[in-house]
Amino acid sequence: MLCCMRTTIRIDDQLLTQTKQLAAKTGKTLTAVIEDALRETLARQEEHIRREPIKLPVVQGEGVQAGVDLDDSAALLDLMESVNDPA
Repeated sequence: MLCCMRTTIRIDDQLLTQTKQLAAKTGKTLTAVIEDALRETLARQEEHIRREPIKLPVVQGEGVQAGVDLDDSAALLDLMESVNDPA
């Protein structure tokens, strides 16, 4: 382990209680639980920064076909499968 530094932070009472309970439940120290949470948060931030933007194709058209409800995913899937079904 690399060098460790002591510091003082302010934590919401309820969050601290939940963190202590998690530490006891998992057999880890309070410090280990807090370090794990910080590492996970920082890793997610790095992942978000490295992610390349997604390019979505743009299609010209006259909008949604009559009778298509974009909020009904099951009906939309049925419609898409019926278009691709050669039968």
